[in-house]
Amino acid sequence: MSQEILVERDGMIATVTLNRPHKLNAMTKGMWRRLGEVFEELSADDGLRCVILRGAGSKSFSPGNDIAEFENERSNVEQARAYGKIMAHTLEALKGCRHPTVALIEGICVGGGMEIAGCCDIRICGTSSRFGAPIKRLGLVMAYAEIGALLDLVGEAYAAEILYEGSVFDAARAKEMGVVNRVVPDDVVEEEAYAAARRIAEGAPLVARWHKKFMRRLKDPTPLSEEELDEGFACFGTEDFQIGYKAFLAKEKPDFKGS
Repeated sequence: MSQEILVERDGMIATVTLNRPHKLNAMTKGMWRRLGEVFEELSADDGLRCVILRGAGSKSFSPGNDIAEFENERSNVEQARAYGKIMAHTLEALKGCRHPTVALIEGICVGGGMEIAGCCDIRICGTSSRFGAPIKRLGLVMAYAEIGALLDLVGEAYAAEILYEGSVFDAARAKEMGVVNRVVPDDVVEEEAYAAARRIAEGAPLVARWHKKFMRRLKDPTPLSEEELDEGFACFGTEDFQIGYKAFLAKEKPDFKGS
């Protein structure tokens, strides 16, 4: 399974690849499990500043779950419940990764593939990419953990359109809905995604992690505690703040340490 979820490291940027190109990177139960483990491992790595998630090849990010696996792995309620727990855990690991994440989307990004990409912070696709969740054709329900991720991504009105109509739509429509942040020509998707990752990595990593934490916390309607509010000023006690503002005054590029 380690060969179907690849991890490469280039300095402060890690790339995670769904590596099943002969099946357009369709997800298996084992791939879902390993993807969650990988993101938990990467989240704990203080030396990282950004994670890129992509599919192998240029034809597909992922079309979602491998339907051929259903007969043995999701053929009844008990099996589906166990499979669903793995999927929910992995989606949470993706959303909960402390580092900013970028989905590099080429080609097909449908069903579970769109759910995976949707859990990334920034999503960049090519003009020929296609999206959707046509699961109504399978008699298949998007479970609570999955539908929650979709609602966070596009809101209730667009989620209803995606699920009820079951259409596969183009990149322009995906951009309009908020499924993706950016649509670029197919031949520059990789270049644009890595350029975004480098821009992220150049910033103060503690700041990026705090921003991600704060944005996620604000989705919870529970009132913020005094301790949480005070954390909004903790950056002023970091070495990176000293580096950052002094570099700005000196008109120099800051070299952040992550401390």
